[in-house]
Amino acid sequence: MSSQLRKHIEKITSLTDEEFEFVFSHFHSKKLRKHQYLIEAGEYVENSYWVVSGFLKAYYVDASEKEHILSFAMEDWWITDYEAYITRTMSRIFVDSIEASEVLYISLDDREKLCNELHKMANFFREKVDMGYVGLQNRILTLLTTNAKERYDELLLKNPELFQRASKTLIASYLGVSRETLSRLNG
Repeated sequence: MSSQLRKHIEKITSLTDEEFEFVFSHFHSKKLRKHQYLIEAGEYVENSYWVVSGFLKAYYVDASEKEHILSFAMEDWWITDYEAYITRTMSRIFVDSIEASEVLYISLDDREKLCNELHKMANFFREKVDMGYVGLQNRILTLLTTNAKERYDELLLKNPELFQRASKTLIASYLGVSRETLSRLNG
């Protein structure tokens, strides 16, 4: 598990053994059963989670009880309710495991401590946030400017593994279409 995290970090910045031990000491692990909540709407969010193994989804449930998937996370991806995490407020979204999963997590206080004491980690987290923002902007633009078939084709091209791991119902929710529409798109 520690070697996986080190490889992940070293895609952006190199660390000495001593630096990595310091970094790793700020992370904790958690195992989740299939369909277990990691975050529930209405609770305070103290941690950001890096997926060691498994598959998770972040979603919002509207007033009519309809589930809207905001994002997925699989191995080597990060997930949390970023608004609640950064602003130290209650979550408006849920995060749960689609598969049995294992995550490493870090609190905001520990992340800030790492960034202040080891500037390489400040660069690492800045780059992760920047790339997350780029991904979010692209997702919003795709939802605003493309039709369902174009969204389906783009998702299949960029993340074909999602189609192996997520049900059609989940993919339909992520794309903003009904299950029936999704069936017509891939039919």
